[in-house]
Amino acid sequence: MSNLEMGLNEILGRSIAQWTQGQHHVQTPITGLSLSRWEQPTEPTSYVMDASLCLIAQGQKQVMLGQEIYTYDASHFLFTAVDFPVIAQITDASPERPYLSVLLKLDPHLLAQIMLEAQISFQPSTRERKGVAVGTLTPDMLSAFIRLINLLSTPQDIAVLAPLIIKEIFYRLLISPQGERLKQIVTMGTTGHRIIRAIDWIKHQFSQPLCVEELAKRMGMSVSSFHQHFRDITSMSPLQYQKSLRLTEARRLLMTENRDISSASLQVGYESLSQFSREYKRFFGAPPSEDIKNLSLSTFSSQQ
Repeated sequence: MSNLEMGLNEILGRSIAQWTQGQHHVQTPITGLSLSRWEQPTEPTSYVMDASLCLIAQGQKQVMLGQEIYTYDASHFLFTAVDFPVIAQITDASPERPYLSVLLKLDPHLLAQIMLEAQISFQPSTRERKGVAVGTLTPDMLSAFIRLINLLSTPQDIAVLAPLIIKEIFYRLLISPQGERLKQIVTMGTTGHRIIRAIDWIKHQFSQPLCVEELAKRMGMSVSSFHQHFRDITSMSPLQYQKSLRLTEARRLLMTENRDISSASLQVGYESLSQFSREYKRFFGAPPSEDIKNLSLSTFSSQQ
């Protein structure tokens, strides 16, 4: 990392720290922009990660998608082009040097608009299909994020200036070495764009039975092609993706809404409680009752 990048990272870290005092997560008034702060490493946590661009000013984080692990830090960004059910863990954080990060949700329509306005060329490729990647941070991207967060101090400027800076950030992502992955997914008519539509359909219907043949037909694809491209982008089959969404939502219901195991399993689409318990244990490493107990103890300990 150059001296310029180190200096910009320090400025970004101070900006994030200013707005996250005493809080783990801050949803800012700027649409799609959130800030995070943790003063100790975390246990692996499952959640659905929005299509987003994530920067770390201080610390390190691992994101597991399927069997693949993506690690990023103050020198790298992570972007996800679609919403993914992931298992994530902050691996480097302390009270003296807390983990500080910023996340900006991606807008596929704005990304496509930028490609047209900037006349960014696109050639369909069979390479780099994965919808998640780690890239190297540049001073230009760091500077744009600093200016975006600084708008929180002048809220009257947000409506006019935030969209311009966000547009700049998306442009810099598109022209980065990792931009090819993004272009293949946001460009209308591409296979990647059809997989995004399929993912969106599954997200909104995850508690319902999934017929892959019907969904492939809806997307105008053969079943074999649909399966292959879905796995290329998400590292999962459509049914595995649906199962991950179901189990992640069930865990949220059990942990944050105090649902009993039976009602949570029914709500996310399981008809068999024993099947739910087996798949939950396989996915999270412990049966529902034991997992929630461990999570509760972990949360209590972290607040002491």
